[in-house]
Amino acid sequence: MSRQRVSVGGRQLEVSNLDKVLFPEVGFTKAEVIQYYVQVAPVLLPHLAGRPVTFTRWPHGVDGASFFEKNNARHAPAWVRHVVVPAPGSTKDRETLDMVLLTEVPDLAWSANLAALELHVPQWRVDDDGVPQLPDLLVLDLDPGPGTGVAECAALALRLRERLVDDGLDPVVKTSGSKGLQVYAPIRCTDPDHPSRYAKALAQALTEETPDEVVWRMEKVLRPGKVLVDWSQNNTAKTTVAPYSLRARAGATVSTPVAWAELDGPLVFDTADVLARVEEQGDLFAVGEPADLP
Repeated sequence: MSRQRVSVGGRQLEVSNLDKVLFPEVGFTKAEVIQYYVQVAPVLLPHLAGRPVTFTRWPHGVDGASFFEKNNARHAPAWVRHVVVPAPGSTKDRETLDMVLLTEVPDLAWSANLAALELHVPQWRVDDDGVPQLPDLLVLDLDPGPGTGVAECAALALRLRERLVDDGLDPVVKTSGSKGLQVYAPIRCTDPDHPSRYAKALAQALTEETPDEVVWRMEKVLRPGKVLVDWSQNNTAKTTVAPYSLRARAGATVSTPVAWAELDGPLVFDTADVLARVEEQGDLFAVGEPADLP
């Protein structure tokens, strides 16, 4: 294993196997993964701030085995901030998790060197003392079933936007980096379960309006020809891929914020596309002021 020490943002970091190809279809190496995360840091880091990060690691590239890693602080250099949070119910034999908070450019370089290709975060933050706060984001994940695609997701996203605006919210949208779209809105709430209830009711209402196009239940047998409105990502134990995160897909695609007016165009973006878009348009995912959730 080839190792070397590099300086990133004033921190000394040991990196390894920089020439390892992690996305074989496009020849994208670990060095290029690290470079992407360093370059996109100015727009990515604000969306990670205060949110414990779950890694999806692909040490042998996207054609190899992968694993989720929540209890990830044990790998971290001393300068990476971490926080102990309650473990979700799905975590066996563990009451707490020691999770990292990626706050600086060197933090992103460190996680990229672990082949943490995807960064997933919850819809809540911790405060300066590491105490989990109430959810501050609502998310609805639009996932196309067999026989549908991003065009159907886009049409549904626009319907969803109308509903959210009518309820006083200020939604933004991004690609999942995989097959679908994700609609977010900044919120205030007093009950951690309120976002899930609201999102479920919204998904049910959209399904009732167009039952041949939309489904709110998760069963795969119900999904052919329909778009799933996945409301369950608002559960405080769950996470969603962060904006500007790579996805472990063959083309090294990115979960990319888009303008609403772009939903009628191509919606697949790689790292070069994203960096050019950020240079030209800034952060299209910069959310406005939170609004009270109805």
